[in-house]
Amino acid sequence: MDENKNENNTQKFKAIPVNGSTSYDKTKKTKSGFGKSVIIPFISGVLGCTVVIGTCFGIPSIKTKIIGSSNSSSISTTNNNSTKSDGYVKQTSLENYSDTSVYAANKILPSIVGIKIEYTVNSTSIFGRSGSTTATASGSGIIISEDGYILTNNHVVSSSSSESNSYYQISEATKVTVTLFNDETEYEAKIVGQDEQTDLAVIKIEKTGLTKAEFADSDDVKVGEFAMAVGNPVNMTSTVTTGIVSAVNRKITDSDGKTYTCIQTDAAINSGNSGGALVNAQGKVIGINTLKLSGSGIEGIGFAIPINSTTDITSQLIQYSKVKRPFIGISGIDLDETTAKKYNLVVGIYVKSVEDFSSAEKGGLKAGDVIKVRELKADNATIKANVEANSARPVPAWLERDFENLSGKVVRLASREDIDLPVEEHLIVELYSK
Repeated sequence: MDENKNENNTQKFKAIPVNGSTSYDKTKKTKSGFGKSVIIPFISGVLGCTVVIGTCFGIPSIKTKIIGSSNSSSISTTNNNSTKSDGYVKQTSLENYSDTSVYAANKILPSIVGIKIEYTVNSTSIFGRSGSTTATASGSGIIISEDGYILTNNHVVSSSSSESNSYYQISEATKVTVTLFNDETEYEAKIVGQDEQTDLAVIKIEKTGLTKAEFADSDDVKVGEFAMAVGNPVNMTSTVTTGIVSAVNRKITDSDGKTYTCIQTDAAINSGNSGGALVNAQGKVIGINTLKLSGSGIEGIGFAIPINSTTDITSQLIQYSKVKRPFIGISGIDLDETTAKKYNLVVGIYVKSVEDFSSAEKGGLKAGDVIKVRELKADNATIKANVEANSARPVPAWLERDFENLSGKVVRLASREDIDLPVEEHLIVELYSK
């Protein structure tokens, strides 16, 4: 794989938890990470190169929050926010790299939160004994409104089937709490909406006056530019790491078969960073830290979902608690001429199954049906009926219409005066230029 290429190359990796140190309690089991995983004594070892989707086995929750102190003093730099373009990359006019980091950190830190999640784990030992325990996980989030809406990854607040087996089952989150920058108070949050397909979720706390993060245009991100990852790794709230943008439009497919188009960075992303921000030199969010590549001999390969791709999803999650997508409700197989002839069927789509309560079921489709695509051909009767239905409409001066022969003729080019519609020419020009 050529890491310097930004084309739509797709990498496939198996998501396997990263084993770490363990800590046990008779009543509680603790898990930390981007999302969550339960510490199971008989699970150990990781083989090969893995994409870690917010999972880290065996890292205990750290009760002592390490939160950076606020810095109210001004940063002495030259034109901190000014940028210039050389036609290829944006250059930030700052005195040095350190000033860039300080400026970006001070800008984004008040907008990043730590998230703690509690779960119930029902377990069965190899000897058949059953019981339940409480597990905790940690992650990060980005404040997107002054009244408490927070954007994070879905895997931070949701259990996945890959985290359960025949010995234990993980419940959905029973409690979600949020820690703000320089604030030890834990605010209980509710899950507003989740979307597994894009791995995004929105939660909300009842608090106003929050510092909303500022978004950049992630379509303008260039390879090599400054990048800072901000989040809550292993419960160390308000941690920043720096690097560069290593690649854009990098396609990564996880073990569940979901493919993400990501910004790749070498800024350190650790367990608990999921849902946090990847920001540029101006402290503006360019992506949401979501994935990392982990394995022997692999360092500095992390991935963030571009922030531009989250805006519509976020709006729908807030409004509807889910993302509305077109859905027919069938699974099918294309029947070409050869296959159709073999099974004495018509060319079309063979319906394998129909979802309950779907539009397809309401329309009467059943498993075994074949959907045939019929060509629409307008006959003369249909055309004549449409013409007669519109016969009362005035005929423009530049057009001749023959009702008898169902034909029309443009006698001259239409002038601006011939068009009585409210048309603004500059909008037409803009449309065509695109």
